[in-house]
Amino acid sequence: MSASGPHTRFAPDRGLTGRMVTTMFLIGLLYVGFTGVLIVLLRGAWPLIVLLMGGLFVAQFWFSDKITERAMGAHAVTPEQYPQLHGTIDRLCALADMPKPRVAVADNDMPNAFATGRNPQNAVVCVTTGLLRRLEPEELEGVLAHELSHVAHRDVAVMTVAGFLGVLAGAITRIALYSGMMGGGNRNNNNNDSAAIAMIIIPLVSMVVYALSFLLTRLLSRYRELAADRAAAQLTGRPSALASALTKVTGQIAAIPTQDLRRAQPYNAFYFAPALSAKEAATQLLSTHPSLEQRLEQLGKISAELGR
Repeated sequence: MSASGPHTRFAPDRGLTGRMVTTMFLIGLLYVGFTGVLIVLLRGAWPLIVLLMGGLFVAQFWFSDKITERAMGAHAVTPEQYPQLHGTIDRLCALADMPKPRVAVADNDMPNAFATGRNPQNAVVCVTTGLLRRLEPEELEGVLAHELSHVAHRDVAVMTVAGFLGVLAGAITRIALYSGMMGGGNRNNNNNDSAAIAMIIIPLVSMVVYALSFLLTRLLSRYRELAADRAAAQLTGRPSALASALTKVTGQIAAIPTQDLRRAQPYNAFYFAPALSAKEAATQLLSTHPSLEQRLEQLGKISAELGR
């Protein structure tokens, strides 16, 4: 299967496909190993560990669109409520030959957009009211094409799973430690020693797992943003409009109050542009997104190629 899925006209991206497969393989190995460590150290709690990891993973993957919508304060909107927004998405979906996702709006002054969902048939594309107020129609089209590219390439699902696994590591560790401590009251000294060792080792293993997951998802996230910019520019044939939207959105986000940006930062991997102040953006070595300069440089090259 190509990176753009079997039925869309978004340009396939083998580099993105390879990175997604590699990221999920490495994260899968990481969590199999993590689960194995928990089972060895907390033998009595292994059924709870397996059930919890499996249950939370399935729930997060299956309901990722609704969970993300609720977390970001988004709500579905009809064509009657937002005719221009729906009309633009209708045109882009027809151009890309892909199913139309659900359309949502978040009442937030921060200009941004995101897409989420386990597959193109169960996806949602959301924009903030701040974005709608600030962008011209052709700029909005570029942003929406960027988000639809994430859906078509299916990297939204990969990021949903990969990002959640880091959170899952912490939750599993806390529950495993709790169950280990709760079960340790009537054990002999050897078992108590084992529990004490487990309480030291498990947090260390969890921190390593989280750190590696963090690095893997950051590397994938930056590449997928460049891939979505490329695909959107090629689909619309207007890289300059996307570049204009990027410049405008990034500048406007930097002017949003710091408190509001901090509330949005946990979801940066899903946003069109990261919720960072100008100072933070300049110092983010491990940002979820490539720098504005990188994105504009790539769009400039695409514009030159299309001009020829």
